Amino acid sequence: MDTSTSYLGLSLKNPIVVGSSGLSGTVEGVKRLEEQGAGAVVLKSLFQEEIFFESEKVIRDSKAADASVQYFDYEGRKNPIEFYGYKVREDNLNRYTALIRESKAAVDIPVIASINCYSDSLEWIAFARELETAGADALELNMFFSPTHFSQVRKEKEDLYFQVIEKVLSVVSIPVALKITHYFTDLGPMIQKLSRTGVQGLVLFNRFFSPDFDIKKIEVVPSFLFSAPAEMALSLRWIAIMAEKVDCSLAASTGVHDGDGVIKQLLAGAQVVQVVSALYINGVKHLGTMIEDLETWMGSKGIKTIADFRGRLSQEKSSDPSIFERAQFMKYYADKKRLKAR
Repeated sequence: MDTSTSYLGLSLKNPIVVGSSGLSGTVEGVKRLEEQGAGAVVLKSLFQEEIFFESEKVIRDSKAADASVQYFDYEGRKNPIEFYGYKVREDNLNRYTALIRESKAAVDIPVIASINCYSDSLEWIAFARELETAGADALELNMFFSPTHFSQVRKEKEDLYFQVIEKVLSVVSIPVALKITHYFTDLGPMIQKLSRTGVQGLVLFNRFFSPDFDIKKIEVVPSFLFSAPAEMALSLRWIAIMAEKVDCSLAASTGVHDGDGVIKQLLAGAQVVQVVSALYINGVKHLGTMIEDLETWMGSKGIKTIADFRGRLSQEKSSDPSIFERAQFMKYYADKKRLKAR
């Protein structure tokens, strides 16, 4: 079976991409993912919070400790403490670009850099340029502007996506993918608009930290660190709806835990499928199992290439397109016999 495909203009040996995570945070990790069969790897994200909060903490701590001006006096800067904060940001960026260079030298599969940003800071232009210079094959912008920021109206939040994209595309020539949330008032039209900005791929969707409550200690704790197979329903639906309505590649993300999940997302119309949680739960060798399941299924159906079946169950090619639009249960449960059988 020929499982090769293309994504962001890059050639992949198969459509399984390991998403941004700790699994891809070291050169050794990237090498292991390639050995187990990954079609491409998205490196662990360079977080805007990590860069800015760390440097700001250095500045605050230094001021609080009345740090020696001479200690921070680099290149005769007028504000040496602030310069040291800049130095921290620079060091973080240098570590990330080193990860890109060393990973590219160690593997033959595409290496995709990732920026996780929450504002349209001008520094992202410099960061994006540095990541391209380091040799990244593509750049994934992981963007999310929280719906809990009540001071911003909907249009302001949505406009930020287009502003960041415009800035980044103005300085890089490598393909750019945008990983987005489903928290939009008009999700379908928004996905379509974003696909026409010049990005070469959209990843549907982000998965977020979910808080839980420890009722014994009465405190907030993290929960549901890994996705569950049931979470695939959201991206599966929207990949199927948008597959023939966008001007770029689509990548499915969240809830894909086995070969069946990969097959379903490809049938919906995804070019590639990102996996992370399944590898944390089952180990990275699970990549080989997922690939084998895909090949076995293709063989059983007499399918020779990914292109032969990709998008076959998208909304545009469905015999009942309305099933993708129907959000309520009434149509399904109106059949009393079916309801009684359940």
